[in-house]
Amino acid sequence: MKKSSKKSFVDEKKLSKKYRTNVGGLIAAWKKGRSDVEIACSTGIDLFTLKQIKSEIELAHRRQRLEEKKEALAHGQSPKQHHIFLRPLT
Repeated sequence: MKKSSKKSFVDEKKLSKKYRTNVGGLIAAWKKGRSDVEIACSTGIDLFTLKQIKSEIELAHRRQRLEEKKEALAHGQSPKQHHIFLRPLT
């Protein structure tokens, strides 16, 4: 059984079915620090297809962060702000 503290926002089953490959294995390989070329050679997946899978995963995470930001604003919480401290010119 998988023990994960964070909820996965990527539908691995849907992507695996779409691209006919094990997307969970690809994600694990990326987390281990393997390059796209290494993964493409070891799995036999076209490099272009691998880039498409990666971009879909990144897009799903981006959408989730945007939804969380909208929910936080709806609940009256202010978004995390980055303060920039400037030195006066002398």
